[in-house]
Amino acid sequence: MSKLIQYVDKVANDIQFSGTIHVKSSEGITTKSYGYSNRAERIKNQTNTRYGIASGCKIFTSIAICQLIDAGKLSFDTTLNQCLDVDFPYFDENITIHHLLTHTSGVPDYFDEDEMDDYEELWVSIPMYHIRSLKDFLPLFKNMKMKAEVGSSFSYNNAGYILLGLIVEKVSGYVFDDYIQKYIFQKAGMEDSGYFEMDGLPERTAFGYIEKPNGDWKTNIYSLPVKSASDGGAYVTARDMALFWDALMNNLLLSDDMTDQFLKRRIHVDDDIYYGYAGYMQVMENKTIKHILMGYDPGVNFRFVHYPATSSTIVVCSNKSEGAYEILKKIEDVLV
Repeated sequence: MSKLIQYVDKVANDIQFSGTIHVKSSEGITTKSYGYSNRAERIKNQTNTRYGIASGCKIFTSIAICQLIDAGKLSFDTTLNQCLDVDFPYFDENITIHHLLTHTSGVPDYFDEDEMDDYEELWVSIPMYHIRSLKDFLPLFKNMKMKAEVGSSFSYNNAGYILLGLIVEKVSGYVFDDYIQKYIFQKAGMEDSGYFEMDGLPERTAFGYIEKPNGDWKTNIYSLPVKSASDGGAYVTARDMALFWDALMNNLLLSDDMTDQFLKRRIHVDDDIYYGYAGYMQVMENKTIKHILMGYDPGVNFRFVHYPATSSTIVVCSNKSEGAYEILKKIEDVLV
């Protein structure tokens, strides 16, 4: 691993990377941190620093839904209007759990990446400090018309995962983040992970940083909803994400049969990239080469890959808007 770290150190220095890497392969396990969790106080990132991972945590929502299906409380064919007592005047009545999980529901998104380039723009007219529960997101999209036909091609959608989180709350009787804490984080041994509020972050949590045009830095406290949600924003350590994947692969979170279903490809995205209940995956010659999780928010950059053939896992968490991909690629170049 020493050779790997030498290569990573060079890239990290070149791009001024800030964050933590965690690598597990046949050569062993290594974790290393770079940069600062608090730039003003010059507090360095540590191996146990917690980072926001943006959409990287959609997989937790997906697992929660599959756990409820495992328990016989839902099915992949259960429709949205069978789950929620919310009026969606323009939504297709045929939208199912499967459609929501695979981004093929066609529902409108509260942040449409085809129309908005910058997530920060969303909160210019909507106070982000009011978004503290899943139901607070509903006015942002529930009265909008469908973006596409239900069951149409893949179109990445955050609102669909807000709906899935609301379904978890309705069916389980738990507040969403309490459910995830009990049935995923605790089962996986993810002791440092949680759905936190940005104005009340616990110890060892990195501030997210955005570079300003003049080269100075600002935190992302005014750029994101104050409370992490079912479509993104949970905080984890890099090591916790590796523990999470181990728990998933060892059938600690889902039944054996459901784990198999969870890891299958479902929807073609582009070239050799597919999407399934477990997120993105690269498939070649009908074989899954790697599973891919990623997340981006202003001041947040997250990348994760797992190679089934070698049981290798790479986690890169960053508290800047960029850098995780470059670090991941260098690690892959050395290991794969």
